[in-house]
Amino acid sequence: MTTFDARANLSDLTTTAERVRRSVENVIEGKPEVVRIAVTVLLAEGHLLIEDVPGVGKTMLSKALARSIDCSVRRIQFTPDLLPSDITGVSVFDQQQRDFEFKPGAIFAQIVVGDEINRASPKTQSALLESMEERQVTIDGTTYELPSPFMVIATQNPVEMEGTYPLPEAQRDRFTARVSIGYPTPDAELKMLDVHGGVSPLDDMEPVAHAHEIVKLIEAVRQVHVSEAVRRYAVALVGATRNHPDLRLGASPRATLHLVRTARASAALDGRDYVLPDDVQSLASAVLAHRLLPTAQAQLNRRTPEQVVAEIVHRVPVPDPSAGGGPGAGWPQPPAGRPQATPDARGL
Repeated sequence: MTTFDARANLSDLTTTAERVRRSVENVIEGKPEVVRIAVTVLLAEGHLLIEDVPGVGKTMLSKALARSIDCSVRRIQFTPDLLPSDITGVSVFDQQQRDFEFKPGAIFAQIVVGDEINRASPKTQSALLESMEERQVTIDGTTYELPSPFMVIATQNPVEMEGTYPLPEAQRDRFTARVSIGYPTPDAELKMLDVHGGVSPLDDMEPVAHAHEIVKLIEAVRQVHVSEAVRRYAVALVGATRNHPDLRLGASPRATLHLVRTARASAALDGRDYVLPDDVQSLASAVLAHRLLPTAQAQLNRRTPEQVVAEIVHRVPVPDPSAGGGPGAGWPQPPAGRPQATPDARGL
């Protein structure tokens, strides 16, 4: 792809992504950063985990993103009695054909909304592992490809809530990013009473992008340039989690891949065809924190994975602006509202 074509695709990307973002923000009041991360994960071919206390709009966010795109959408309500076959599908014997016929499960959709995923048993949760990583499902020795684009948006309540099962490490590692919506501001909550008081805003939502547009945008994101210096920076950030004294499990190589993919998508959303260290830094907590396991001593000291990631971002040196060459060399100013990552700003 030529530079001209790449820039043209990026222009289409920013326009379409802006339509999707505004559509979701009409439903989710006062949470622009959360909505941006959700769109970023979509364009990075990833999966999103939304974790927070009940009633703050986790399911509303996932449904709003799904309805903003004209594609197939399936919703799974995770419960303790949900079976793996309810998700992946099952082979049923056809008496007339005298043969087994495959009945696809809820996972065969372009956007799968999994509500309260940690209320299902670990056995059922593991049914998502193959589909989320390899975008396929194997039933009775036969492999079925999943449609494109494919994204799992799962919600969960904190594990200290009653009747929940903690997601295993392998399952959490499949999710590209985790976000928490948090409570709205008083102004946003007042506006919510006006907008949501009568009817659900989801009822009036219309798709603002088609599935084939999203596929093209994902291809455009893949063309975003990541310099050698930025790649080494991402590797250094992830590597620092594996040696941190407060962590007994650091981030995996898959986490590095997801961090770079989301950084590409973030750069594309800002209209750039190259990645800055700021893109990596702004997504480090969302992409890495849910994969980390703190030590017992860190838990006693109330050290959270998010705090550890913030410390690592502060400590790991930012690459030299002149290193790596190619697009983005010299680190132009980041978009307004996002602080520029420089050695001076970080005190390094």
